[in-house]
Amino acid sequence: MQATTASGKSTPATFTDSKYLVTLVFVTSLFMFWGVAITMGDVLNKHFQHVLSLTKTQSAFVQFAIFGAYFVMGIPAGLFMKRFGYKNGVLLGLSLFATGAFLFVPAAAAASFTYFGIALFILGCGLSTLETVAHPFVASLGDQRTSDQRINFAQAFNALGAIIGPAIGSYFLLRNNTEGSTDLTSVKTLYIAIGSVIATIAVLFSFVKVPALTDPHATVAVADPDAANVDVEPGKTLFEHKHFVWAVIAQFFNVAAQGGTWAFFINYGHEKMGFSDAVAGNYMVLFMGLMLAGRFVGTFLMRVIAPHTLLAIFAAGNILMCLIITQSLGWPSFIALLMLNFFFSIMFPTIFSLGLKNLGSHTQQASSFISMGVVGGAVFPFLMGMAAEKDVANAYYLPIICYVVIFLFGAKFYKVK
Repeated sequence: MQATTASGKSTPATFTDSKYLVTLVFVTSLFMFWGVAITMGDVLNKHFQHVLSLTKTQSAFVQFAIFGAYFVMGIPAGLFMKRFGYKNGVLLGLSLFATGAFLFVPAAAAASFTYFGIALFILGCGLSTLETVAHPFVASLGDQRTSDQRINFAQAFNALGAIIGPAIGSYFLLRNNTEGSTDLTSVKTLYIAIGSVIATIAVLFSFVKVPALTDPHATVAVADPDAANVDVEPGKTLFEHKHFVWAVIAQFFNVAAQGGTWAFFINYGHEKMGFSDAVAGNYMVLFMGLMLAGRFVGTFLMRVIAPHTLLAIFAAGNILMCLIITQSLGWPSFIALLMLNFFFSIMFPTIFSLGLKNLGSHTQQASSFISMGVVGGAVFPFLMGMAAEKDVANAYYLPIICYVVIFLFGAKFYKVK
C-alpha cells in the first residue's frame, strides 16, 4: 500500500508507528479478555441447563443478558469515550467487567438465575464499553489503510481468549457435572478469579502512558484521504453515510449468527455426535482455535485480497457449511460446524473496520452504533433455541439468512460514497 506525499514521493502504509507499540500491545490484550468472558457464557448456558433445570430456550437468556447489554451500553460508552478519551473508556469497561464478575458470588449464594442475569448484564456492559472503545482506539494507532489489518490482528487475540474461555469453563464447570446436582460453588469460585484478574488489569492500565494521538477524525486538510480517516463529505450526517448504515445491519446479523451458533455448539455435539458435555466442551476449544487460525490467515490474505472481497468469500463459505450441518451427516456435518468459526473469524473486525472508513468526526459515534449491532446475539439464540428444542441440526438453517446479508455487504454495500 502506497501513499503519495506533497513532494510526489511514495510512502508505505506501515502497520503502526513505534510510538504506539506499547499502547497497541496493551489494548490488543483486552481483546483476549473479553473473548474469554463471551465464550464462557456459552459454557454457562449448558451448565445452567443442568444445575438450574432450564430448557434450551430459557438458558438462552445467558446470551440475551450479555448481548442485550451491548445495545443498552453502546451509545453511553461512545459518549463517555468522546468526552473522557480512549484510556478512561477502557478503565470504565474493565471496572464494569470486574463488578459483574464479582456479582456472581451473591447470585450463586441465592441460586437465582435472575440474579445471574443481572450479573451477566453488568458484565456485558463492561464488554460493550471495551468493544466500543477498543476498535476505534486500535484503528487510530496508525495509517487508516492498515486499520483492517490492525483490527483483525487484535481480534486474533480475541479468538485466543475464545479458546481459553471454553477450555476453562469445561474444566471447572462441565467436567464434574452430576445428574441432579445444584451445586454452584464452581461458578462462584471461577468468577471470583476472573473478577480479580480484570481488576488487576484495570489498575495496571491506569499507569500506562498513552501517547498523544493526532486525531485523524477531526482532520480535514490532509494529502491523502485514504491514509487518514477523513470525512470526504463532511456535509452529511452520520446516517447519510450508507456504508456505515449497512455495517450496523451486517454486524447485527453477524453477531446473531455467532450467538446462536456458539450457544448450541455443545448441544449439537451431545445430541448429534453422542459426546458427553465435557467432550463437546473440549471440541469447542478446537472450534475457537479455528477462529484464531482464520484471523491470522485472514490478516495475511488481506495483503493481497481486498478486505470486502474476502468478507464476501468467507460469508459464502459459511452458507455452504450451514447447509451441510443441517443434514445431520455425522462427522461431515460436525466438521462443517467446526469450519463455521474459521469462516466467521474475520467477519466482526472487518465489518467494524469497513463501517468506520472515512467518517471523520463521526467515527466515535459510529463505533457506538456498530457495537450496538451486537444486540443480534441477544435475539437469535432464542430463535435457534426454539428450533433446537425439536432438532438442533435444523436450527442451523437460520444463520444462513445472516450470512446472506453479510455477503451482500462485502460484495456491494461496503462502498464509501
